[in-house]
Amino acid sequence: MAARGRGPDAGSATVWLVAFAVLGCAAFTATLAVGAVVGARHRAEAAADLAALAAADRLLLDPDGGCAWAVGIAAEQRATVVSCTVDREADAVEVVAEVPVAGVPVRLPVGPARARSRAGPVRAAPAPAGAEAGVDLSAVGGS
Repeated sequence: MAARGRGPDAGSATVWLVAFAVLGCAAFTATLAVGAVVGARHRAEAAADLAALAAADRLLLDPDGGCAWAVGIAAEQRATVVSCTVDREADAVEVVAEVPVAGVPVRLPVGPARARSRAGPVRAAPAPAGAEAGVDLSAVGGS
């Protein structure tokens, strides 16, 4: 027999509260996981870009030492260089970097974030038209 003034659903609010609390915790954990994966991807892209630019900068001075330089730059970014390829015909360097996904309270079924970047050394730009003819170009540009 139910207590006086209480219906048969007495105490169901507690069950609903616990269910919504568990659902909220699961949603928060999923948000953290997605944020960690996206953050790792961005860090991997930045590390690959920096490593490729550093290797390309060294390419003109020491074609064989560019990849070693890329490994050092990636390590400073807490990334690992998976591969570094110097393309002598295209005069470019391709770097693949990895960054582990960290900062998530649960184990994710994903591997480390990977990114690929390609860069080449900077070449001197050709002189503007008229520069070799002795034309003063200092007034061009509005400054």
